[in-house]
Amino acid sequence: MSKPSIPKGTRDFQPLILAKRKFILKTIEIVYQAYGFMEIQTPSMENLSTLTGKYGSEGDQLLFKIVNSGDYLSGIDIENENSKSLLPKISEKGLRYDLTVPLARYVVMNQNDISFPFKRYQMQPVWRADRPQKNRYREFWQCDADVLGTKSMLCEADFIAIYQEVFKKLGINEFQIKLNHRKLLEATIEKAGQSNNFKEITIIIDKKDKIGEDGVKKELQVLGLSDDSISIIFSLLKINSFDADFLNHLKTVFSESNLGMEAIKDLETILSLIGTTNNNVVIDCSLARGLDYYTGCIFEVAPTNVSMGSISGGGRYDNLTAMFGLNGVSGVGISFGLDRIYDLMEELNLFSAQKFNFTNILFCPMDENTIIYCNEIANSLRQKDFNVEVYPSAAKLNKQLDYANKKQIEWVAIVGENEYKSSSVMLKNMETGTQELIEKHDLLIKNLG
Repeated sequence: MSKPSIPKGTRDFQPLILAKRKFILKTIEIVYQAYGFMEIQTPSMENLSTLTGKYGSEGDQLLFKIVNSGDYLSGIDIENENSKSLLPKISEKGLRYDLTVPLARYVVMNQNDISFPFKRYQMQPVWRADRPQKNRYREFWQCDADVLGTKSMLCEADFIAIYQEVFKKLGINEFQIKLNHRKLLEATIEKAGQSNNFKEITIIIDKKDKIGEDGVKKELQVLGLSDDSISIIFSLLKINSFDADFLNHLKTVFSESNLGMEAIKDLETILSLIGTTNNNVVIDCSLARGLDYYTGCIFEVAPTNVSMGSISGGGRYDNLTAMFGLNGVSGVGISFGLDRIYDLMEELNLFSAQKFNFTNILFCPMDENTIIYCNEIANSLRQKDFNVEVYPSAAKLNKQLDYANKKQIEWVAIVGENEYKSSSVMLKNMETGTQELIEKHDLLIKNLG
């Protein structure tokens, strides 16, 4: 019999790891709620017609497809089919690729039951048929917040503030919020005389962190761009301070471009809302965010003290709900990558200050007669909102204390015959090693948090 295994790019989570992940989720959730977002959930699978054509050609190739139930090949002439023509006949559903497209579908289906602007957050797993590697998984969690039904740049400013608050609460202090505008990219590529190649060029530019500037230049040359066009593009694809001086420079560069001036106006509004003290917010004119549905400001956040990809991203999309029949609904959102944030915090040892065991006290019975006594006190403590365990057998004390240490339980209550007869427990602090005999009544009012 072969050993059991799990698919590549997926993971099991042990209790301590899961507790740390939930700590991140709860931190993000608290900040989202502080800005008025409410939670929704959508199914793990969607109709393929909902998912395809929304992420670009590369994204479509990474969709996990689900074969139809039953004899899905019945009645199909396989010899006269190829994989492309066969797919819609054997598969009608797929696992969701992200949470944004399902959100657009949700809004269209429930438009009569929700109030606009619609502010929602959603924290669920997504799946991509990508090649597994460090910090890149096939199953991973996204933590999204979106606003639909308004074009106000206050939303973008709020998301920058949310980034700042979440990472501060998590202890992540060295990071950079990169900001760009898709219309600024369009204006740049238009200035280079390559508007017809906008989609292809943005896909190449989006690879800059992976293949470097030289790699981008080579791919642009293969696409057919002249040295002059490439030079114009690269003269603008740099990281700059997000301040009035740089925006005034952009006004000079794009003075004759309507697209460029629209983008600069949006960026100026955001700057006026967030102020000039956000030193970790920069303009990165090379930021492309390869997904096709972005139309306005785009975000990406990456740590500056660890070599890792982005840990959050997002942007504005004006036409997504129109794909499902609802026109005129502008949306903007961000997504925290739970798995990468977890990996980053582990690498930086940022979990060390947190307690991730939820048991306040463990009762250690020394013989079978004391188990009932321990259980009665434990139930009384649970009614006072304490998390309590009773070791299920009268094992040797060292074995029970070792169990408490492995689970990082701070308090143990040791109960032998003497403690039982005197209605007390021997209370031991596992961190300090101190212990005291304490009456049952006093234990019920003691602070064990």
